[in-house]
Amino acid sequence: MYYVGIDVGGMSIKAGIIDENGKILRQQFIVTVPDKPSDEIVEEIAVLIEDIVKEHGLTLADLSGIGMGFPGSVWDQKGEIVYCCNINLVKVPVVKMLTARLGVKNIKISNDANCAALAETRFGAGMGAENSVMITLGTGLGTGIVVDGKLLTGNRSAGAEGGHMQINFGGPTCGCGKKGHYEAYASATALIEQTKQAMAKHPESLLHEVAKIYGINGKTVFIAAKQGDKVAVATLNRYIKYIGIGLVNFANLFYPEVIIIGGGVSRQGDVLVKPLQRYVSRNVYGSKYNPKIKVVAATLGNEAGIIGAACLAMN
Repeated sequence: MYYVGIDVGGMSIKAGIIDENGKILRQQFIVTVPDKPSDEIVEEIAVLIEDIVKEHGLTLADLSGIGMGFPGSVWDQKGEIVYCCNINLVKVPVVKMLTARLGVKNIKISNDANCAALAETRFGAGMGAENSVMITLGTGLGTGIVVDGKLLTGNRSAGAEGGHMQINFGGPTCGCGKKGHYEAYASATALIEQTKQAMAKHPESLLHEVAKIYGINGKTVFIAAKQGDKVAVATLNRYIKYIGIGLVNFANLFYPEVIIIGGGVSRQGDVLVKPLQRYVSRNVYGSKYNPKIKVVAATLGNEAGIIGAACLAMN
């Protein structure tokens, strides 16, 4: 069986031919032109699908389905993009448009974080789990929740926005403009801000020397902490605790078999994952009597979006 997965981003639109085992057989991409009229963007997606199918020696009739992931708010059940972050797609009935254009009946859409969660649960770090939570630590903080093997998306697919749960009334301002959200504490952007604040308070810290070489990014505090800098260690420990607070909230709400950490920060591996595992195990309600919730790093990397989009059409 063949599926097409489409991962729409602010820089590129990626397409993949995926088999029923989640294996990518072919990939192509086009550069995103975010301010184009919405109908032109949809047409570019249609042409991209036609091209990759043809290049793989298939026809549209050979496809079992098409899945697409978009950054922003997506009304899955209606097949409509409510709005798309940094791309001119607002209230676009993309499933209806592509069904008419391509003649493929099984077309599904969702938010890109949901797609990543579905991919990692079925074919990645959470393989075998029926219940999972995935957080993606990037510019923002995306979340995807799988319950009984299916995405939990809420009314009009507007739910599962865990990055915007409020963990501190009146805390720092989130990217959305509201205060005290999880994203404002635990995203990669938040880590960079926390690193800058630590550097401003501690001119003696090794963070300054590391920043001269590597710049101030999501890796800076990890590099300095590895070299034993006390300020970096304290900053990193506090950041990990912030992530842990959100994970415990998810665990108490859904009690998944696995919590998956994705995004660039997750590439730090055990330095990040092991203390998060300890934090979750210590603080989840009923953990003494219930099965252990595993905390793991994502394994599919940048391919999760394409694979997860295809997974939408496998349901």
